[in-house]
Amino acid sequence: MSATQVQETEKPQFYLTEDHHPENSTNLGFWLYLMSDCLIFAVLFATHGVLGRNYAAGPSPADLFDLNLVAINTALLLFSSITYGFAMLQMERGAKMETLVWLGITGLFGAAFLAVEIYEFHHLIAEGAGPTRSAFLSSFFTLVGTHGLHVTFGLIWLVTLMVQVSKRGLIPENRRRLMCLSMFWHFLDVIWIGVFSFVYLLGVLG
Repeated sequence: MSATQVQETEKPQFYLTEDHHPENSTNLGFWLYLMSDCLIFAVLFATHGVLGRNYAAGPSPADLFDLNLVAINTALLLFSSITYGFAMLQMERGAKMETLVWLGITGLFGAAFLAVEIYEFHHLIAEGAGPTRSAFLSSFFTLVGTHGLHVTFGLIWLVTLMVQVSKRGLIPENRRRLMCLSMFWHFLDVIWIGVFSFVYLLGVLG
């Protein structure tokens, strides 16, 4: 064996190793994040449960909430969850354009949900029922506003993924990110059902 062959044999073969991203670790990490988010919302729900009837001689939920408007907003978010499910079905088929279309429809439903929520907040504040009016309104704005911020973050994430999918296609990395966003989006739906039932419905009917 020549000296050149010996040197080539002794060289570390770094180029033969590949850095594979473990998918299970991503899913586990994201589930841990969702559990921490559950704790945050659990604290906010508990706070509203304690303060929800402290009106400080101000307006009560029955005086403020329009259940018809809230029902429309709930339907918007639920429809967005359904359309995201259609996007995931198209992703499994490897249909890039169809996936993008359903993601776009999901984004429109999410944006409409936020628009209605912003309108509701503006209307309440214009009537003098802002977050500083009573403990009830402070807990209400904090809980519903925190959920709205999560939806806003989800929309930003959704648009970012649409750009990545349009440029790079349904590669494994993008599929993994879409799965994580799917869990996050459905999680927000579950939280909102709790908000609708516990804050709005019980507040008006209780």
